[in-house]
Amino acid sequence: MSASYSTLIGAVELAQRLRDPDWVVFDCRFDLADPAFGRQAYAQGHLPGAIFLDLDDDLSSAKTGRNGRHPLPDPARLVARLEACGVGNHTQVVAYDDAGGMFAARLWWLLRWFGHHRAGVLDGGLQAWLAAGQALTEDAPAPRPSTYTLALRADRVEADYVLQHLGQADMVLIDARSPDRFRGENEVLDPVGGHIPGAINRFFRDNLDARGCFKQASVLREEFAALLGAHSPRQVVHQCGSGVTACVNLLAMEAAGLSGSRLYAGSWSEWCADPARPVARGAA
Repeated sequence: MSASYSTLIGAVELAQRLRDPDWVVFDCRFDLADPAFGRQAYAQGHLPGAIFLDLDDDLSSAKTGRNGRHPLPDPARLVARLEACGVGNHTQVVAYDDAGGMFAARLWWLLRWFGHHRAGVLDGGLQAWLAAGQALTEDAPAPRPSTYTLALRADRVEADYVLQHLGQADMVLIDARSPDRFRGENEVLDPVGGHIPGAINRFFRDNLDARGCFKQASVLREEFAALLGAHSPRQVVHQCGSGVTACVNLLAMEAAGLSGSRLYAGSWSEWCADPARPVARGAA
């Protein structure tokens, strides 16, 4: 079995292994303002052998108005899709996008939730691939179905858990949204502005350097340690607007060696759908 990647992989490393039979690459490009963007971009050019997965259709389930903007997909349904794409329990999966990992990290986290640790995100995404002089193709790969045995992990929490632990010393809630949305300003995606009381703001883009790649592990470790204080990574719950960009913070912590944090997948869009849940505004 070839080398295994469980967090990030560089463009050069991926190019060297792109045609390995036990590797599957997924294009996760998406635009929240234009849901058709990802498929169109994929058709115009993608990494050789890459298969497209759509945030709405593949990596989320149906919205009810109470379960957030991107509810988690039904595990069995997503596993069937992954099997059709050639993913087995020992497959090395690599996800990429063109948005700082914000959509690729969603697939990465879902695979970890499924108990699959041979999953990585292309560091720097499509931009890093092109900067490394690598080519794109319009060719669609031939299907090569596999089989996958699901083993869900306890990597997520529900809204009730967050509510019960508000203000408690055993939970650190980290919100990955932009600072203005965290404060309750310029909210254009959800009907209510603000944040969950007690949450700490860590904008997901703060994990990236000027090139759009993740900062060095030592830098990430230092920055997250400043947020956590005396708390352990296992006491951290990540959230954002809809459970997507929070996965970037979770990926950054794992890449920094700070393992064990969890995801509140419903996030702010689910939280604010119930007017009985408390809301905070401002910087704290």
